Amino acid sequence: MKPAFWARRAHKWIGLIIGVQALLWMLSGVYMTVVPLDVIHGDHLAHVHGDPLPPQAARVGADVLVERYPQLQSFRLKHVLEREVYEVRQDGGKFLVDAASGERMPQLDRDAAIALARSLYQGKGEVTRVEWITRAPSEVKTRPVPMWAVHFADSGDTALYLSPDSGELLARRHSLWRWFDFLWMFHIMDYENRSDVNNTLLRVASVVGLGFALSGIWLLFYSFGKRRPA
Repeated sequence: MKPAFWARRAHKWIGLIIGVQALLWMLSGVYMTVVPLDVIHGDHLAHVHGDPLPPQAARVGADVLVERYPQLQSFRLKHVLEREVYEVRQDGGKFLVDAASGERMPQLDRDAAIALARSLYQGKGEVTRVEWITRAPSEVKTRPVPMWAVHFADSGDTALYLSPDSGELLARRHSLWRWFDFLWMFHIMDYENRSDVNNTLLRVASVVGLGFALSGIWLLFYSFGKRRPA
């Protein structure tokens, strides 16, 4: 058989194998380029306020913190629900200390979590439900537990995840992010963790895709060869 026959056959079968995945690559790539990354991150839905702190406020000093918390690694001053607190990092964890008294504060309860979420939220939806999470769902699987999840009734089904220990906004999640995560799974072909961009399946698909392109180049030599006279 002529080489042109094998070129066409190779191109056809490789295309059949890789075509569906190539389409998924294109569709997911279009979504990732059309929707801005800051929208995906939900920056427009919740903002961490950075209001300046009064310099002359009554606060305990660093020496008091070191004395009370000898395992202290670092600390920073911030506002949580209009209250000055120190966020203390110790033994790999974080907790809040009242800036005026130096006393360690308890974890945020449900009402405090709702109030904090409302203060951060920039949308118009109302709180629909609040969850105390000890096993992180897939959309926040890398965040530390336990955490509060406060859900809002808006078009994106927004959820804000908060640390009960530090009052930190751990994650913003909404429908555009969830679609991004779903398409990202197909884009990198990691159907389990959605994070490994060097997995074997992706490598194999990339090699097959390269074979498809090379077989197409091979086919060009026969498609644009000299035409026979009529």
